[in-house]
Amino acid sequence: MTPRRRRRFDSGLLVLPTDPIDARNRDRLGEPGPHSLVDSAVYVAGERVGAPKTLAETYAELSAHEHAVAWIGLYRPDARELTSLAAEFGLHDLAIEDAVLAHQRPKLERYGDTLFVVLRPARYVDSEEEVEFGEVHLFVGRNFVVTVRHSEAPDLGAVRRRLEGDHELLALGAEAILYAILDSVVDGYAPVVAGLENDIDEIETEIFTGDPKVSRRIYELTREVIEFQRATRPLVAMLHALTAGFAKYGTDEELQRYLRDVADHVTQVIEQVDGFRQLLSELLTVNATLVAQAQNEEMKNLALASNVQNDEVKRISAWAAIFFAPTLIAAVYGMNFQHMPELGWQHGYAFALALMVGICVALYVAFRRRDWL
Repeated sequence: MTPRRRRRFDSGLLVLPTDPIDARNRDRLGEPGPHSLVDSAVYVAGERVGAPKTLAETYAELSAHEHAVAWIGLYRPDARELTSLAAEFGLHDLAIEDAVLAHQRPKLERYGDTLFVVLRPARYVDSEEEVEFGEVHLFVGRNFVVTVRHSEAPDLGAVRRRLEGDHELLALGAEAILYAILDSVVDGYAPVVAGLENDIDEIETEIFTGDPKVSRRIYELTREVIEFQRATRPLVAMLHALTAGFAKYGTDEELQRYLRDVADHVTQVIEQVDGFRQLLSELLTVNATLVAQAQNEEMKNLALASNVQNDEVKRISAWAAIFFAPTLIAAVYGMNFQHMPELGWQHGYAFALALMVGICVALYVAFRRRDWL
């Protein structure tokens, strides 16, 4: 039998090799990397019947059981492993390329009988008061689910254990696994919503304390809320697409109810996040108004202080001018030159004093009228 032709990556694009791969190389191709294969299991009627250690063993175990479903969990796999999965399950090249490159927006795409789903889980880091976003890709086929994580969150091990404890749900097949992961991701949004709500409450308090750092915090929190909206908003269309395919793909009625419940939770989260963004916008406006008021008050105080200083300067200048006039007259007649006709006057002294007093009074009246004194 001619060995199956495997796909490989070349410069980021999937191409087919010209030479067939021998059995030894094909087996090596199915081997997982040192840490990428987190868990692999084969289920029949909701019961775990195998726990293969490599991708090649998983393929063999899946083929050995009728009506079996394989769940392969990978963490940051390389192109070699995804190429192996693409060849085994007929995954589309574009979906494989997205899974390798990561940094994709949340989406749901259907390639034939295979669903490709991208989810953006989130978790609130209380110590740093910020939201961390992860990324998980899912390939969902008739008898397989491949999960590709590019971040620590979500904890799919916990999802697997919880699902393995519900044999009736797990017996519904690959769509039940998809539901369990969706439900886990959406439930993980609740602590994020609570953390953001708490941050907003703190900001509302800080705004009226005059903390200068509050503007930066509002801006950073707004960015997190926008990123959170990007992670959650596409889920509405994704779940709507799943709902639209219930009849065509014969989705179990119980599973339909579960998925509709997830859709309800997503709607609640989106409404809350939309409210957060609106509230943050209003808080930013209020903070800008308060900052403007504080600046105006400061400018008013500076203006008042400047006016007081100007009044003091005017008073000092006025008194300086009043005292300068008699000083000038006294200085002129104190030179004692011999040829000064006023020195020989009988009433020269009285005239000089009267002149000093007259000038001082005139200046005082003039300054008084101008409110300098």
